[in-house]
Amino acid sequence: MESQSQTSQPESPRRSPYSITGMFQTLKANLVFRSKLAEISGAMGDLGTYIPIVLALTLAKDLDLGTTLIFTGIYNFLTGALYGVPMPVQPMKSIAAVAISSTNEDFGIPEMMAAGICTGGILFLLGISGLMQYVFNIIPLSIVRGIQLSQGLAFAMSAVKYIRNEQDFAKHKSAGDRPWLGLDGVILALICVLFIVVVNGDGEEEEKKEEESDDGSRRRRRVSIRKVMHSLPSALLIFLLGVVLAFVRRPGIINDMKFGPSKMKIVKIDREAWKNGFIKGTIPQLPLSVLNSVVAVVKLSYDLFPEKQFSATSVSMTVGLMNMVGCWFGAMPTCHGAGGLAGQYKFGGRSGGCVALLGMAKLILGLVLGGSLLSIMAKFPVGMIGALLLFAGIELAMTARDMNTKADAFVMLVCTAVALSSNAAIGFLVSGILWGVLWLRNYKKVKPSESENGLPQQIDSVRSPDERA
Repeated sequence: MESQSQTSQPESPRRSPYSITGMFQTLKANLVFRSKLAEISGAMGDLGTYIPIVLALTLAKDLDLGTTLIFTGIYNFLTGALYGVPMPVQPMKSIAAVAISSTNEDFGIPEMMAAGICTGGILFLLGISGLMQYVFNIIPLSIVRGIQLSQGLAFAMSAVKYIRNEQDFAKHKSAGDRPWLGLDGVILALICVLFIVVVNGDGEEEEKKEEESDDGSRRRRRVSIRKVMHSLPSALLIFLLGVVLAFVRRPGIINDMKFGPSKMKIVKIDREAWKNGFIKGTIPQLPLSVLNSVVAVVKLSYDLFPEKQFSATSVSMTVGLMNMVGCWFGAMPTCHGAGGLAGQYKFGGRSGGCVALLGMAKLILGLVLGGSLLSIMAKFPVGMIGALLLFAGIELAMTARDMNTKADAFVMLVCTAVALSSNAAIGFLVSGILWGVLWLRNYKKVKPSESENGLPQQIDSVRSPDERA
């Protein structure tokens, strides 16, 4: 009887992961810093793409910088809390490129916002319907790596241009050779590049075990020096130096500061703006958003953070929601990006707290200084931005090193070449056709009696690593 009474006692209730307590614990785990200095440095790794595009749109199209800072700051904080990884918030590059290269009459703020809303709406529908997850599952890894390699190389080549040439961001073009000396010279940019190499090395984690040495004290001293160097927040130090140099280059910046946020207002979008925004902005942006902002981001996050599993559905929906809300108030069309994720990881970002901190900084600056921050951004040394962007691009491009078979490497390199010479959508289309042709060419027909399940077998060389697993 005693044993029966003990077994009949009710078990203590388990906390559901969807309860308020469970959600709070999840958010806390997603926002906790792995290493304070490294996370702060990692937050700066995305600025190599963010600052030039925002600066160009502000100068060329009178984009409301204060409103953009407020909304992108909120996006940064929420995505960091939701995903628990340094999920970036970047400008929609194709829409930005169209806006910068067009006149205000052809493609101004209303058209830009219409393009962002339409792109966001389509991505949200693709996500909530489950189609985005289906697309993510069927795209071969070799094609995804081709998109990542092309985007990484494009970032790296832009970074070299920033270091070598003066930049007219308002016209989206180079403006002559950069001087070697000076507060925004080539030598300063190269020093920043070498500093990052010395501190961060090739990006691999520090080895736990060092090689044996006859002199134990000398080996320990060498290891301690390496640990100190590795712990330096390289991107943060470069960013702070750039801010100081901006004030040195133009001391009158302090007089341009005005306290208070920008006055928000609903953007008026007429029928013609909807039409031009969709045709000129949404159509070229949508393939890039699907491939780089969703598929490539999720694939890269699986590589860098295998313990953090989230779906292409959720990423597609967050990109959609960001633009379906912020663009109505004049905030820059935004997305996630594999390049930003790679850059933040390169400089030490390992948790959602990394981008949440960046989001809080943007939000505070947007509320306190608003659009007057433009004067600082305009004098920030562009060569130093190039140094940050260079390593973000290289880190993204290096994800392609897992293409071990010749067939996978062939598809990836064709995708990269076509994407660099035209755009990501054409690269995806050409490489998809090539992958299909190779699959059919290497399709091995066998008799049903020779197959385990009576179905034809295909040669392994054209299958993605996920399929082979």
